[in-house]
Amino acid sequence: MEDPLPEQMRTAGGALLAALDEPARARAAYRFDDEAARRWLEYRPAPRPGACLADLDVVGRKAAHRLLATALSPAAYAQAMAIVALEEVLDRAEGWRRGRHSGDYWVAVFGDPERDDRWAWRLEGHHLSVSMTVVDDQVSPAPIFFGANPAAVRHGGRPVSRPLGIEEDLGRALLDTIGPAGRAAAIIDDEAPGDIISATRPRVDGPLEPLGVPADRLGPTGRALLDQLVALYLDRLPPELAIREAKRLDSRELHFAWAGPMSPGQRHYYRIQGDDLLIEYDNTTDDGNHAHTVLRRPASDFGQDVLAAHHTTTPHP
Repeated sequence: MEDPLPEQMRTAGGALLAALDEPARARAAYRFDDEAARRWLEYRPAPRPGACLADLDVVGRKAAHRLLATALSPAAYAQAMAIVALEEVLDRAEGWRRGRHSGDYWVAVFGDPERDDRWAWRLEGHHLSVSMTVVDDQVSPAPIFFGANPAAVRHGGRPVSRPLGIEEDLGRALLDTIGPAGRAAAIIDDEAPGDIISATRPRVDGPLEPLGVPADRLGPTGRALLDQLVALYLDRLPPELAIREAKRLDSRELHFAWAGPMSPGQRHYYRIQGDDLLIEYDNTTDDGNHAHTVLRRPASDFGQDVLAAHHTTTPHP
């Protein structure tokens, strides 16, 4: 059965460019071989390549959202919209000093989605970065970054907003389940790092050391929770793409590492690594109320896997 996702992305990408006026289209459209712009990853608030959604009319903004929705499952799209809305919450918490707002997100398209056999796109802003590459009608996802500040807004001890709550809860459940011996291997540092280790680098070289505890040293419950945690991140993708990515993994080769205290409300970090897989989570600033998460494929980020296959059959000068 033919995968409908590449055509859905092509249609949405073409509709986006068609919805933009000439100045906006000039800001949004890049050559596919503009490596610096295409391999851009930045989750902090700063100008970036592309057209800013705040500068687009309603039709253009809606077209950008429709393109984003092709890359995310319904649940992940809801997370993304909650992350965007937090810009207004954060701006209020900061006394309106920085002028943050929910339009500070940029969309960029690399190549021509309607004509080229290689094209890509990205929607990105503070705490949200989604990059997709389409080559020979194969979609290559990643990096996908979701963050949240504040990570949790509570009222009367109950969460009002907690977009990345499941990512934290499952990580903690796994750490609790694996027992003292598993934790001794999994906890790589008593203090969490200041941020995710892969940061904004366009390439991640090799596994991050130390690896932590291997999956084959976990009991059945621990293995099941580790699989659930990986699935949670893969399920940010549309179902057909998440299934394909899951089939690429050998769950026996996974490693889980934790840094920081085990108690909730303190700065903490975890990561999962496998063959061409890197998942990182941190909640390490603002006293453990500012979360970052990323799904990366170190050997395949920004479409490196599908591009390598393409170049073996279709030489480019």
